[in-house]
Amino acid sequence: MGKGKNLAEKTIREENMLVLRKHFPDLAAYLEKAGMRPPNGEAGGLSDDIAVVDTAAGVPSLVVSGKYIHSPRDPVREGARAAEALPEGDGPIAALGFGLGYAVIAAAERFPQRPVIIVERRVSILHAALGTRDLRQFLSSRRAAFILGNAGDSEPAMGAALRLFEGKPEILRNRALMALDEEWFGKAEKQLKFHISKDDVNRNTLKKFGKRWVRNLAANMETIRDIPGVELLASCLPPEMPVLLAAAGPSLDEIAPLLPRLAERAVVVAVDTALSLLLRAGTPPDFVLAVDPQFWNARHLDRAPSPASCFIAESAVYPSVMRHSFARAFLCSSLFPLGKFIENRVDPKGALGTGGSVATTAWDFARILGTESLWLAGLDLSFPSLKTHFKGALFEERALALSGRLFPAETRSFHALRDGFPFFAPALSGGAVLTDRRLSLYAVWFENRIGMYPRLKNRSFSLDGIAIPGIIPAKPEELLALPPRRREINGLLAETFARAETAFESQEAVRNARYGEARRGLLAGLEKIRALAEKAAALAEKARAREKQQGPAGRAGERRVSEETARVLGELEKANREITRSEVKDVAGFLFPSIGELEDGLEGGPDSETKRHLELSAKFYRALAGTADYHLKVFSGLARNLT
Repeated sequence: MGKGKNLAEKTIREENMLVLRKHFPDLAAYLEKAGMRPPNGEAGGLSDDIAVVDTAAGVPSLVVSGKYIHSPRDPVREGARAAEALPEGDGPIAALGFGLGYAVIAAAERFPQRPVIIVERRVSILHAALGTRDLRQFLSSRRAAFILGNAGDSEPAMGAALRLFEGKPEILRNRALMALDEEWFGKAEKQLKFHISKDDVNRNTLKKFGKRWVRNLAANMETIRDIPGVELLASCLPPEMPVLLAAAGPSLDEIAPLLPRLAERAVVVAVDTALSLLLRAGTPPDFVLAVDPQFWNARHLDRAPSPASCFIAESAVYPSVMRHSFARAFLCSSLFPLGKFIENRVDPKGALGTGGSVATTAWDFARILGTESLWLAGLDLSFPSLKTHFKGALFEERALALSGRLFPAETRSFHALRDGFPFFAPALSGGAVLTDRRLSLYAVWFENRIGMYPRLKNRSFSLDGIAIPGIIPAKPEELLALPPRRREINGLLAETFARAETAFESQEAVRNARYGEARRGLLAGLEKIRALAEKAAALAEKARAREKQQGPAGRAGERRVSEETARVLGELEKANREITRSEVKDVAGFLFPSIGELEDGLEGGPDSETKRHLELSAKFYRALAGTADYHLKVFSGLARNLT
């Protein structure tokens, strides 16, 4: 490479870095700290494995470890073809591997409104791109996020990047780069797909059960004032104290006869779906967890009194759950804006991780107790021997009760196995076991969470369960070989509960005052948002009607309409600012439909931009007024029979 080419490369790098410092200052600082060096091993070089080479098309290509990352003939055309394969959409483009950016930039040009998330394993490759290609337009005009180095296979990093943008992401793969770092990119893609699937599930679940959650929270709101939080139980156990977590998978049947002896040696944490089996086995658990807001989940506690157990719940559970007979109860932090609003102003409870299943929350609760020795029972996340739950579980009993000649229990079992998109995955003991998409999402959550706490040793008795990195197979005999500690456990928990209740009761007067203030603020805020949104919706609807009625006017008419529309848009912007500043905006927006749903049916065409904007604004504010109104009706008792 000659002196002139080195100078050109230096100039390109400097120009790119100027833009990078302006739009991505943290990334620029990170790259400068890592060291900006020219490619091809000159002047210190990025790496002996990386080389920028010329092509017949007159643009550079990249070679890493002797393998071409882009076409050796025409990288631009290759990148364009990759971009053309992406489907239409409004969500971000997640690029697994950037290289010199040909495919990413082609995708950005094809979809100028879509943000880009760049996931790159080797920081030195990004150095090469900045020193080789003029990326100024891309860096200055795009909404983008960068995930570099070890952060790419991190669940928090991927989740944080995706939360920056709305919409479902589409994946753009540089398969040559992915093949070079197969394990790393495999984890990154797994994280990406996990968040895509989780968001899909969350959106569908919210649409189906969102109003149910609001009604539950309204009915349970006083429990936030009256029940202490799990943070008062944090680190109450010595690290060596074993904890047995009982989930509700089919393999729980196998250890049921051993449960009384196992409970002599470990603190027992059970999910609500497993409680009936533990009671039949004569083993009331120390802790029972319930977080699902649905009615049928509340039925797991029917005819299952456990007056010796401590109940751990989320404040949106079905109201009847809070009336069951337990020795005491603690709340974890709410997952929903309404609960968070009251809790943050009255008494923060302590967050527990949630992966969509009560078993994930139970695992995180066991972790915060302070143990570093966790034994897992019934955590199959699979269908060993085509079973879905332990014998006698509510799901099985209900299927039998509803069984009929035309729809027998076996048909329900078949649907449970088939409807979740089943597939075979590696089993903990080796071989393969049947699982499905939903259960595999839980498995990814466990893998992520377990990786965050390497000191916590996880052993599972569910040998036919799905294999999860960080969970090792174990036999009940290993726990039974430990000395009995039940008397010590009971004493330790009694001291913990007494200490927690004393601390909580000492703040009763403060909580009562805060609760009254928080409730009044909530109702006043919702009333204000409803009024603002209704007024804004009416303004937008009238302005759109005027635009439609006047149609294609002359120049004077266009000026008059434009002035009137400008006035209305100013009023809408003012309303938007007030709503954005509201403390209850997240509560009011909880049931809000997606922008995609609001855009369905809007007018199109090149001459209808103003009418389209006004129509969207009208639908937006009308929907916001509706969600605020629903919350207010719930609190006034008028929504008791609403769906």
